[in-house]
Amino acid sequence: MAIPYYNDIMKPALCILGDGKQRIAAEITESLADHFHLTEEERVELLPSEQDLKFRNRVRWALVYLEKSALVNRPARGIYEISERGKKVLKDNPAKITDQFLMQFPEFQKFKKAKPTDSEPTPTEVVSSTTPQERLEAAYAELSDTLAADLLDRLKKQTPRFFESAVIDLLVRMGYGGNRTDAARAVGRSRDGGIDGIIRQDRLGLDVVYVQAKRWENTVGEPTVRDFSGSLDRVRAKRGIFITTSKFSSDAQDFVRQIEKKIVLIDGETLAQYMIEFDLGVSPNKAYTVKRIDEDYFTEE
Repeated sequence: MAIPYYNDIMKPALCILGDGKQRIAAEITESLADHFHLTEEERVELLPSEQDLKFRNRVRWALVYLEKSALVNRPARGIYEISERGKKVLKDNPAKITDQFLMQFPEFQKFKKAKPTDSEPTPTEVVSSTTPQERLEAAYAELSDTLAADLLDRLKKQTPRFFESAVIDLLVRMGYGGNRTDAARAVGRSRDGGIDGIIRQDRLGLDVVYVQAKRWENTVGEPTVRDFSGSLDRVRAKRGIFITTSKFSSDAQDFVRQIEKKIVLIDGETLAQYMIEFDLGVSPNKAYTVKRIDEDYFTEE
């Protein structure tokens, strides 16, 4: 089954604590994973940021909401137990415990800074089943994707000289080519619809990488990549980077997987993402620092 949302997790989590025993968060998470019959792949699936497991994150938020509504207590760090209110809720046996259900409790109202309502929520009032962290990451991903599309559109409208310069800047920021002056001398030796040259793999120049970039609209096919591979043989290079503003065909991708030489294909979408990652052609707009409780600070020795 798909990984359940935190609204689907809250009642099963409360049921697990229903025997009155204290349990650590990891034990609750494992019991819930078994309850939902999650596969090994689902148990280790990461959030988009790759900073936490998706299911563990949803369990954590389910426990936070249960605690904020006083259905569970947390007597110690990472330890949870059911409260008297929680036992009463289990006895009443609601079909599901959701944000809307928890709004009957003043503690949860205060936490949400909202007022209870007797009417059914409108579509715009329905709380998303994803956790706040997931919604934050989804919004960031949407902004990043839009920025990447804008970057790529800008690159396609620039001159070949500008594109050559942008590729040099990116390679230097990624750690190739030494300083920019060295990279500029090494890259762009022949004018082949973009850049075409040799660049140092590291600052000491212990190895070199052959680079080709094409500011294209059409898909780069296997014959073009094969020609690039042949150019590596002519300069006795074993590594190459092929950068384009368009895409590579599946045949081109299969070709580089089958040959002995190491050729990295960077399409337009990946190029734009690298530019964002290495702050090339972009500038910070506004930073939001998400903080959390430092449990160690509140632990008495």
